[in-house]
Amino acid sequence: MKHLWTPWRKEYIEKHRKDEACVFCRAQAEDDGPGNLIVSRGEHAYVILNRYPYTSGHAMIVPYVHESNLDRLTPAIRSEMMELTSRCITVLREIYTPEGFNLGANMGSAAGAGVKDHVHLHVVPRWIGDTNFMSTVGETRVLPETLESTYSRLHAAFQNRK
Repeated sequence: MKHLWTPWRKEYIEKHRKDEACVFCRAQAEDDGPGNLIVSRGEHAYVILNRYPYTSGHAMIVPYVHESNLDRLTPAIRSEMMELTSRCITVLREIYTPEGFNLGANMGSAAGAGVKDHVHLHVVPRWIGDTNFMSTVGETRVLPETLESTYSRLHAAFQNRK
């Protein structure tokens, strides 16, 4: 089994100065592929892999509009975000057969948001025993596949569901 040792640091987010474009706005402006990690697009939102995942398949649902709060989005955007979340769960179940999911949003610095100015929802597949000392002690995540492999698998699965 191939393992990818991924350092978990907020440096990726923090290194971007306030005058630089938002990581989500920048990604949505690029062509889809392993470079921007967008696996599926909707009319109002898209599904993107987390560059520093907790587990393989850790995805985020992001609206195109740059807004910090879920309650400030239109009902149509919120509705599509929930539909994409549901589709993401279905795809992740087919590919990884997880035993559960964590779903959530961290809105604002106090809630632990890494990107506090652009609201997004996390979809994290989980398995019993999927945590270990590496995350706590070594600030490292152990993943069974590369991010590029995860991208290829999820992108293909989303395309097959259209």
